[in-house]
Amino acid sequence: MTRSPATPLPPPKERRRLREAASLTHTQLAERAGVTRDTVRAWESGRTTPRGRKREAYARLLADLADLAEETAAQAEQTATQATESAEPAALPVPVVVTAGAAPAEPAAVLTKTADSLVLPAKPLRDTVPGTPPLTPAQTFDALYDFGAPALVRQTYLLTGRRDLARESVERAFQQAWERWPEVACDRDPVGWVRSLAYEYALSPWHRFRLRHRHPEAPPADPADRTLMNVLLRLPPPHRRTLVLYDGVGLDLPETAAETEASTPAAACRLMRAREALADRVPELADPEVLHRRLAELASAERLRAAGPTAVRLGSERRAKFLTRIAIAFTAALIGTTSLTLRTAPTHYEPPVSPGQPVRGVPPRTAPGPLSDTELELRQKLRDEAAAGPERLSPSPG
Repeated sequence: MTRSPATPLPPPKERRRLREAASLTHTQLAERAGVTRDTVRAWESGRTTPRGRKREAYARLLADLADLAEETAAQAEQTATQATESAEPAALPVPVVVTAGAAPAEPAAVLTKTADSLVLPAKPLRDTVPGTPPLTPAQTFDALYDFGAPALVRQTYLLTGRRDLARESVERAFQQAWERWPEVACDRDPVGWVRSLAYEYALSPWHRFRLRHRHPEAPPADPADRTLMNVLLRLPPPHRRTLVLYDGVGLDLPETAAETEASTPAAACRLMRAREALADRVPELADPEVLHRRLAELASAERLRAAGPTAVRLGSERRAKFLTRIAIAFTAALIGTTSLTLRTAPTHYEPPVSPGQPVRGVPPRTAPGPLSDTELELRQKLRDEAAAGPERLSPSPG
């Protein structure tokens, strides 16, 4: 995570002139620099200035464009001279941008390395460099890991202050990247994709419940480094992450805000408060350049070695197989439990029978007594009468 902040750059107007002289659009130049189109526009307008390794890459790219412009002008002058002598028109050469140490290629097929990004060619490498076989997914992953893992481990160490947790976070992030490699390989900034996962895993609050992380690790040997690390760890995690991304990695403020899932004003406020907290405890860190140099020294002072890419890929594959087997076993257990329930469950509802309980306080049941003679005569009379009531009395003469 080292950078050269003092790399000279031409004025903003000259940057735009060099790009237009090479017949490049903002998008094409952004692909070569590993940034967005809006970032290139901001650099050319002077609103922002590249920092860190992006500044170095942008400066080298502008130097290549300047050399190309001079070569094109010399060829054009030579062609004009020949045309004047022979009195025949000649066609001007078409400017082609070639990155340093690479063969001529199409704009989308240039392999560019910036501070924390590896832009893979849009077409197979065989089309970029004739006679070169295309890279396999494992080879491209290994190249990405070798390029970004060492710097990511040092950056994560600044976030956590723990060496083992920094290595574990980066390895876990690359394992997830290998599991979703088709998506990561097509991403504009694959190292940024991995860096976001590594930071999220490293700053997870669940690590405090792990037995291996309950005891603090040995602090840095240098007293100045120990003081700086203590001040960093006292910052809130969002402020610490913003400070590492902006002053350590060298991202622009919009990119820092996007990676921390915050707005640009919120990211600027976090950065200012983090710098103020550092300046209060360590006054010499008030200068951003000094702060960046001290962060780089602190991260480089520790021996932080990441595992090999092959071990990370194999670990990712074993983890994927283990999770797949767990999912299959859980699904089989769920299916078996459901089948057993359907097999043994009743087909209709049977209400339970309540147990009997004795009832107290009810009077005993008594039978009626014998009938008297008058009652017997009345019963016999009622049985003998045909009508429902007594017969009508009819008046007789007399």
